[in-house]
Amino acid sequence: MSTSTPKLILASQSPRRIDLLHKMELKFEIIPASVDEVTDGAQAPEENALALAHQKAAHVARKHPGNFVLGADTIVVLDSTLLGKPQNAQEAEAMLTALSGRAHQVITGVALVDPEGVHSGHAEVSTVRIRKLDNETIRRYIEGGEPMDKAGAYAIQGEGAKLVEAWSGSWTNIVGLPVEAVCRLLKEAGYPHSPDTANIEIP
Repeated sequence: MSTSTPKLILASQSPRRIDLLHKMELKFEIIPASVDEVTDGAQAPEENALALAHQKAAHVARKHPGNFVLGADTIVVLDSTLLGKPQNAQEAEAMLTALSGRAHQVITGVALVDPEGVHSGHAEVSTVRIRKLDNETIRRYIEGGEPMDKAGAYAIQGEGAKLVEAWSGSWTNIVGLPVEAVCRLLKEAGYPHSPDTANIEIP
């Protein structure tokens, strides 16, 4: 194990997760994990999200031992169908059409590897209901480019907020990182700095 002071490493290059950690006034390095985001149809959505988060954290922790490594993975579930990030405008349109007028779950798995290599984790579940969307609204939203790197093809913290009729649970979880769970995992793992969530505005 490294003898230097442990750092906090985010195993993700997600702008949403980076922004939330900055707002928590945490000092961290960004080292994205290079893993195949493959889900297991035999597992529950929460298990899939948590497994992928652990894979990401473990991948970076192996190369940078002796640090706190945080991994996360967000999936959107409509009925029993997992919705990932759309690969093109056609996929984004299909996802938004399917979500239109319906409620779905947003699940973020968060995993932490501490300097001793001990893993901890949590899967947070929130519910979002999308308004009934007409074809023109969907087309304009896709043309704006926002859906393309978002699970479920929308961003609740961006223009996608206009598509949302209601939500419940953790708002930051829907964005991509449940800060309440992150705070708890860091505290339980002995991370020496206390996160500050006062700067995170919840609509």
